[in-house]
Amino acid sequence: MTMPQPDADAAESSRRLAALIAAEIEQAGGWISFARYMEMALYAPGLGYYSGGARKFGPAGDFVTAPELSPLFAQTLAAQVEPVLAASAPHILEAGAGSGALAVGLLRELERRGALPERYEILELSGELRARQQDTLARGAPQLAGRVAWLDTLPDTFSGVAVANELLDALPVNIVAWREDGLFERGVALAGGGFAWQERPAEGALLAVSQGLTFVSPPYVSEIALAARAWVAEWGRILKKGALLLIDYGFPQREYYHPQRAEGTLMCHYRHHAHGDPLWLPGLNDITAHVDFTAIAEAGHDAGLDVLGYTSQGQFLLNCGLAQLFEAHQTDGAAPYAALASGAQKLISPAEMGELFKVLAMGRGIAEPLLGFASGDRCHAL
Repeated sequence: MTMPQPDADAAESSRRLAALIAAEIEQAGGWISFARYMEMALYAPGLGYYSGGARKFGPAGDFVTAPELSPLFAQTLAAQVEPVLAASAPHILEAGAGSGALAVGLLRELERRGALPERYEILELSGELRARQQDTLARGAPQLAGRVAWLDTLPDTFSGVAVANELLDALPVNIVAWREDGLFERGVALAGGGFAWQERPAEGALLAVSQGLTFVSPPYVSEIALAARAWVAEWGRILKKGALLLIDYGFPQREYYHPQRAEGTLMCHYRHHAHGDPLWLPGLNDITAHVDFTAIAEAGHDAGLDVLGYTSQGQFLLNCGLAQLFEAHQTDGAAPYAALASGAQKLISPAEMGELFKVLAMGRGIAEPLLGFASGDRCHAL
């Protein structure tokens, strides 16, 4: 595949980030884990993919997330958020809010329902994305923008509803190679004036987790998301009452490490082109890995959270009333209704986002079953 070439400014930004990564590799003795490389490629201040200035979300970016795809996503999600707010505290925290479309959609729908939160906090590390979120809120819900605040870190304590849509897939992952002669961590070294893969024996927590996947047979290469596990476990300390709603693409563990997925799930996106080389043009590519939802659920459970439900995005949205919300728009006119139908189809169709994307809910102190899992709960598959 012929990839489009970056313009001069983008190429220079990538060159500067590559030099920063190379210096870190040299300081570390010639090798860093892929998780560290991915962290720098995505989040290095001012240079990483998410922390730089390029537009990521929406039709002009590298990908379109569900909130941009259809207003029905946020409107339907609000049907689940509302009762949990009532059962816990009137407080929402969104981690990694992208363009701000989900925040606007949730706030507007909760206002319509008479169930506005007192606070809507956004955990966002990127200054560029914060500015875009502020602009989205100012244009889409100016009367509600005063309820929104931005955080640099997770709070010490929290009660209410926390939402993370397509966050876990962008957290750094370690890469493990199962070989006949042992378990190895795949990292990044310097070679030929650029970056190259290099393996070292796995050790510590990564080795322990890898050894626990006894059904994986070599040769096999895949990801283990230690950072995502740690992030979810932190909610076990933070969450006092309420729920954590995690929405992302991924699989339960047995499916994640399927024999036919022997090269892992790592994927890169560059200007609407998907490719598999994360070492190319660091800072200009989105780098993601699918989510092992079994590992995430176990991390939350081990940290004291209850697993409240797990199902496909399509099933979750239908349980929360997407079809009824869609039908309420029948009088909007032919063109708007057709556009809404197209977006709804992408959200729930098994051939689109409906099956690959999952919803996992964990919480504490929530007694009533969650609406989104009333039918088709798959907790047994975790």
